[in-house]
Amino acid sequence: MATKVNSCSKCPLATKDQARVILPLPLHHYLAIPRKQKQTRTNLPVSMKTVGAVTINDWLLASTNPLCFSGCTTERAFTTAFGLHTHEATYFETKQRASKSRLHLSPPEESLRCWGSAGGCSLFDLSPSYLLLAILRLELVFPANPEDGWQVFSSAQDTEGRCVCTVVAPQQTVCSRDARTKQLKQLLEKVQNMTQSIEVLDQRTQRDLQYVERMEVQLKGLENKFKQVEDGHESNTARQYKAIKAKMDELRPLIPVLEAYKADARLVVQFREEAANVTALLSSLQEQLGGLDYQDLNSRVANLEERLRACMQKLACGKLTGISEPVTIKTSGSRFGSWMTDPVAPPGDNRVWYMDGYHNNRFVREYPSMYDFMTTDNFTSHRLPHPWSGTGQVVYNGSIYYNKFQSHTIIRFDLSTSLISRTRQLDFAGYNNMYHYSWGGHSDIDLMVDEGGLWAVYATNQNAGNIVLSQLNPSTLQIIRSWTTNHPKRSAGEAFMICGTLYVTNGYSGGTKVYYAYSTNSSTYEYIDVPLTNQYSHLSMLDYNPRDRALYAWNNGHQVLYNVTLFHIIK
Repeated sequence: MATKVNSCSKCPLATKDQARVILPLPLHHYLAIPRKQKQTRTNLPVSMKTVGAVTINDWLLASTNPLCFSGCTTERAFTTAFGLHTHEATYFETKQRASKSRLHLSPPEESLRCWGSAGGCSLFDLSPSYLLLAILRLELVFPANPEDGWQVFSSAQDTEGRCVCTVVAPQQTVCSRDARTKQLKQLLEKVQNMTQSIEVLDQRTQRDLQYVERMEVQLKGLENKFKQVEDGHESNTARQYKAIKAKMDELRPLIPVLEAYKADARLVVQFREEAANVTALLSSLQEQLGGLDYQDLNSRVANLEERLRACMQKLACGKLTGISEPVTIKTSGSRFGSWMTDPVAPPGDNRVWYMDGYHNNRFVREYPSMYDFMTTDNFTSHRLPHPWSGTGQVVYNGSIYYNKFQSHTIIRFDLSTSLISRTRQLDFAGYNNMYHYSWGGHSDIDLMVDEGGLWAVYATNQNAGNIVLSQLNPSTLQIIRSWTTNHPKRSAGEAFMICGTLYVTNGYSGGTKVYYAYSTNSSTYEYIDVPLTNQYSHLSMLDYNPRDRALYAWNNGHQVLYNVTLFHIIK
């Protein structure tokens, strides 16, 4: 069966991405807006090859926005379905007068089928439009200008180094259906992204569980030996007795650790089963467009999401070992600015705050959700009582914390009451471009948030212009404790906190990397080498969000997200 097409829009292309990350981005971050298609003539991709072992779980299907293939001549016809079967040479074929193009995918063990319809639309619908490729690496070979078509975003990486990727196909709004269908598709995508997160957490939990199980065996062996010592205590020396008892005391704390990881493992299995049930319900509902309760489905997805988040938070802090490729969320504003979400917001609160510029501005935009931020101008404007300085603002527990323009004063502004809750001066801190980051922009005082709370990064004359790091009380803004480093503030491109460690980049443009780390836990520093893709060549804001476990960046008028890889050790 074939469908004629009469319009000429660009055939989908692809990009290549082999980013290495562990924890996935928040689920709402995957509602990306594909780049606008240009009107041009081109052939279909020559080939698309999968590399590595592929299992039945390697193809996860979602239907978020219909993907339209369109031809460039009236004579070109497209088959309305294609399948992939084990050990079969299958292809998606286009018929043209003098040439034939084929799209090869080989050899998954799970069938993938796409359906097309020409009803009321000049383009060929292909569902699903989002392919979540799990546990494999991609090698994509396509024609020129790949940036205008398929986009590959990194999502997660398993313990064996295999990438879990999200492939986002171009959106064709002319083939979109009613709002009810779109809502279902977005909900289905959310569940499937969460399923990926559960898989990664499952693998990490199983790895840690194996480690603790080995310790359990060792502990049982020592207990048996200790029992033997007790039975024959007349023939044992006191020294032997104490040595064995000391070893047992060292291993005994592992028992509650083992129990906790066993509970986590059971929880992950339960999560996976519930996610599968919700996915099945949504798939059925999508086919029928029938009468399941939207609110109930949304509630179940939100519940699973929060339980997954709570389970992931049990994992201890780790050392930064990798940063993913950037995901551009939006292009808006001037060259400098900041944007953020509240890392301690209650469940369901996904508001986004947006502050354009780096000095003498007072207006803060509040978007209801990440989706609204990405797709609409639906926002509320807050007017601050004093203008801000730099791009080091943060939102924490319902308040904006920022540096007052041309001063070393920190202001806490309550967003719910639109009133100043607290102000405090950072004594001796440089301001008004005295000790800024290397890019300038009145970036003398940079406020940050991590798992430990609120921080301020600045420099003083007393510390010879080197970075000073202070932990602040979020309520009173009093300094809890300060650390002095040997890193010049003016030589730093940007900085962020993760798990009590300050990470500093070597610049703000060109070949950027994270190269300096100062640990507040040990009051020591080290030089590291973690590459950071600087896609738009001018970083003016880089902050870590512990809730999302992601880096928020403002890069030359683009709002960008990075995923991070943290090296985790059980202690």
